[in-house]
Amino acid sequence: MRPAARLALPSLALVFTLAAGAASAQPAPPADEPTLGIRAHAELGFVGVAGHFIQLGQDGSRVDYRGDGAQDTLFSFARLSVDVDVSRRHIITLLYQPLELETRDTLSRDLRIDGATFRAGTPVDFRYGFPFYRAGWAYNVLPGVGRELAFGVGLQIRNATIDFSTVDGALRRARNDVGPVPLLRARGRFTFAGTGFFGFDVDGFYAPISVINGSENEVVGAILDASVRVGWRARPHVDLFVSARYIGGGATGQGDPTPTSDGYQSNWLHFVALSLGATLDSRAAR
Repeated sequence: MRPAARLALPSLALVFTLAAGAASAQPAPPADEPTLGIRAHAELGFVGVAGHFIQLGQDGSRVDYRGDGAQDTLFSFARLSVDVDVSRRHIITLLYQPLELETRDTLSRDLRIDGATFRAGTPVDFRYGFPFYRAGWAYNVLPGVGRELAFGVGLQIRNATIDFSTVDGALRRARNDVGPVPLLRARGRFTFAGTGFFGFDVDGFYAPISVINGSENEVVGAILDASVRVGWRARPHVDLFVSARYIGGGATGQGDPTPTSDGYQSNWLHFVALSLGATLDSRAAR
């Protein structure tokens, strides 16, 4: 194990220990509190592309979406989710996050994509769609008012749309991919200074996709969706917060061939999002 990793693991454990110790002083839920709690979250902000590369076809070019496809700008970002908790222990989450990046640029070099060559000097439309549809469950090991530290599992539906098209429509290459993505998850929320709070959430997985999908084609994929947020309880049932999020992952491997493609794909991305959010909470005390 690298020295940085050896230091990181004890440090992370210390952070969780201190957070749990601080949270233990928080009061227990009121005796007459409803068993079910519902929280609706909405975020709105922008997302930037830190890195995004794709290769379609064994002989394909390694396309840099920032350099070749003008993704070196900011895009709108939104996120909607609902949490249902049972006695502040079991937390069920449903999430929808649209993610559509559409750009247009004139190529500065030839790009080979799924057996087709897009020539330098050609205006090309780039579309990369990767919306999230996710359900998850987590168990809170620190029940009570003002604290949450939960671990669990989730399932995301992969719904990718990748499209390269000349502006005149003469040449086009596209791929669509739908499938399940299992997740491990962790989340936390801790209050401070009365109405303030700090929170985090992490969903991620790394695995051979062929094992999950039951395919004979070897494809290795990964995903990491992680955020930290700081906010305050503005009113008895309303939270306002600022969130910073990292979204990364991708896949490399051999898929099923088609008449225009040998099926090979390597696609990896690194996105960073900043957003303002609000929570409508059925419980007056958090």
